[in-house]
Amino acid sequence: MTTRKRLELTVYAPPLAGRDGRPLALVRGMELALPGLRLEWEVDKEGRPIPLPQREAWLAEAATRGKLPLLCNGDESYPVTISGMHRFASASAGRQPQLQINVKLPQDTVVFAAAAEMLEAVSEGARAFWGRAAPEDAALDIAYQIAPTREGPPSPRRGLPALKLFEHIRSPEIPYYLGWLNYWSAASAKAIGFPDPARDTEWLSRSRRTATGGWIVQLTEAPLDLDDPSHLEALKRAYERFPEIGGRAAP
Repeated sequence: MTTRKRLELTVYAPPLAGRDGRPLALVRGMELALPGLRLEWEVDKEGRPIPLPQREAWLAEAATRGKLPLLCNGDESYPVTISGMHRFASASAGRQPQLQINVKLPQDTVVFAAAAEMLEAVSEGARAFWGRAAPEDAALDIAYQIAPTREGPPSPRRGLPALKLFEHIRSPEIPYYLGWLNYWSAASAKAIGFPDPARDTEWLSRSRRTATGGWIVQLTEAPLDLDDPSHLEALKRAYERFPEIGGRAAP
């Protein structure tokens, strides 16, 4: 049986604390962005979905422990999942702890059409520093930009630039990497110098502001496919334009 490929959303935000309403806000935002989506099941140790009749209370209790447990839509033939993990200060930019939110969705026309709205909903709901969405294959290539080899430094594919490990980036507002769709909070956009009307015509043509003053920036019209030379060149141009991303700018 062919395994369905996934669209991956990854968002980095301040850690959860106390009576934190962000988990419920971002889950509801996702549901509004993707028609028919209901994230009302948890996943047991065997990977089976279990209904959550008291989802709001369940999320609120988990937030007091700094957690966003794995939620899903209960449909094993069309799985949508969201979860959060605590990143310790020693493994995060600016040596500040973060909440890393991971969303996985089937790659199809419905999801692609709603992807920007979902990325915005999760990012704004989490009050994130930044986030990105990328098809699974492109996300793997991008991961090679950071992953160290046995010999030491990363060995990126396709001529993409090597990026620093997260803990070597000076500020949590600086994105670790790029994606097909990018969410940059107002602070993140300022940190990387976006927008510059004279230099960012290409990016501004596929960008829009969010309610909090952040940005959704789309690198290519179609979902990012690095087997397409024009998409690969677009990604390289974006890295060249924003050297702060991945901690590559000179100190």
